[in-house]
Amino acid sequence: MLGPKMRRVYEEGRFSSLFERSRSIRFAIGILSISIILNVVSYASDKNVELLLMTLLVLLSAFVYLRVALPEVARSNSRVLLLAVAGILNLMATKVIFVLAQPDFTRFLGNEVPIAIYLAPAFAPMLLSTLIGPRVGIFVTVFMSIQSAIMLNFSFPLLVISLLTGLMAVYFTQDVRRRSHLIRAGVYVGLTSMICALSVGFLGVKSLETIISYDLWHTLIQQCFGAVLVGIMTALLVSGLLPIFEYFFKITTNISWLELSDFNHPLLKEMSTKAAGTYHHSLNVANLAESAAEAIGANALMCRVASCFHDIGKLVKPEYFVENINIDHNPHDKLTPQMSALIISAHVKEGVALALKYKLNNAIIDIIREHHGTSLIYYFYRRAKQQEQDSIEGSKIFKTNEDDVPKVDENTFRYQGPKPQTRESGIITICDTLEAASRSLQKPTPQRIEELVREIIEAKLLDGQLDETSLTMKDLNKIGERLTFMITNMLHTRISYPKDDENQPSTKTKITSISAFKN
Repeated sequence: MLGPKMRRVYEEGRFSSLFERSRSIRFAIGILSISIILNVVSYASDKNVELLLMTLLVLLSAFVYLRVALPEVARSNSRVLLLAVAGILNLMATKVIFVLAQPDFTRFLGNEVPIAIYLAPAFAPMLLSTLIGPRVGIFVTVFMSIQSAIMLNFSFPLLVISLLTGLMAVYFTQDVRRRSHLIRAGVYVGLTSMICALSVGFLGVKSLETIISYDLWHTLIQQCFGAVLVGIMTALLVSGLLPIFEYFFKITTNISWLELSDFNHPLLKEMSTKAAGTYHHSLNVANLAESAAEAIGANALMCRVASCFHDIGKLVKPEYFVENINIDHNPHDKLTPQMSALIISAHVKEGVALALKYKLNNAIIDIIREHHGTSLIYYFYRRAKQQEQDSIEGSKIFKTNEDDVPKVDENTFRYQGPKPQTRESGIITICDTLEAASRSLQKPTPQRIEELVREIIEAKLLDGQLDETSLTMKDLNKIGERLTFMITNMLHTRISYPKDDENQPSTKTKITSISAFKN
């Protein structure tokens, strides 16, 4: 059923993995980036030798810092390539602005400086902070600011303004969830540059006549208008290019996750009608996973969206899953435990097939494949073991050979995997099991819920289902505390309202009396 399409996906995955880890490719990206940057710098000034040496030193420092402080980025060729592309585009934009801007000058600490320094774009910090995170945004801000200042004849004013605007861009894009937030960040970047322009503009003023002069205010208005305009244009450019960068570099931002959380998706709408129990279960898992992810600083939006889709494979045979089973008719009563386990485990493959058909995000597909890991389908395994034991007892009664009784293979009752690979996938695995198990609690007191949460997390650990995630024991403790709180609130009891006294008039009588009184 999945055949060629699935094979193509796995082949692409192997190619992506080779590209990500190859040192040769990483080396080629580094050499190409350095050569392009050197060409940009050498074209900007006559001090070629001095500028090229300083540029090489800055690039070397950047590579060392990246390797030491951001190893998860340094080990990923796609992330290194993204850094290089964003940085080069930022340098080119800075050079173009200086070439095209009018050669007017203002004064900074007694020295004449070009007005164009207030138009320095914050493209790379804004883009990378949104795509990868604020730590990478700060990294590129510092090194791009230094490189831009070197490129323009060691301009100290440009260094200061680039740092301030870049850090402001990172600050306002560290948790972007809507595209309008990018525009807001662009406005603040422009305002920061405008304040720099006003501050610098008045530093060289020595008399009242200069303050009220037309030339000064004409220059300041040009600087302020240009600064705000460049800030907003940078934000619009980042907003427009963001989907392209997400597609080519296989990154999903919070903006995209929020767009994917639309409950009008055809799969979710079909689930709400064909498998209402599964739909309700998925929404509960989404709430639990989002809260648990927030507790440890994982991607909460990703957990929420992926949880909504993690069981879409149950749409193929919804009547075989406990949350959708009719009490009066259980289809598993007519099946062997092995066949029941096969149908249950097949929902993972069916989910992947549906996800590919509807072109869902790759991260969602990974979580669909991983959310059960290689865990045991315990109910049907125990049922098979009981049948095996009954057969052995029967062989003793009828004095037949016990070796003729088929042995139950535990692997037959395990999911095919793989195990969860990320923190988000591990969280969803825990929440999926917990939400289902919590429904069987007879008296869901806080103590019983806490014990259940602890037992499920310990069982996942002992079974090795969390071995390939980066979840630490500290993370699991925080997850356990948050899930205990959430489940307790979800399963809270309500007070029993007393019925009306026999001597008191009923509610219907009260309403009739009030109506009669009003008339």
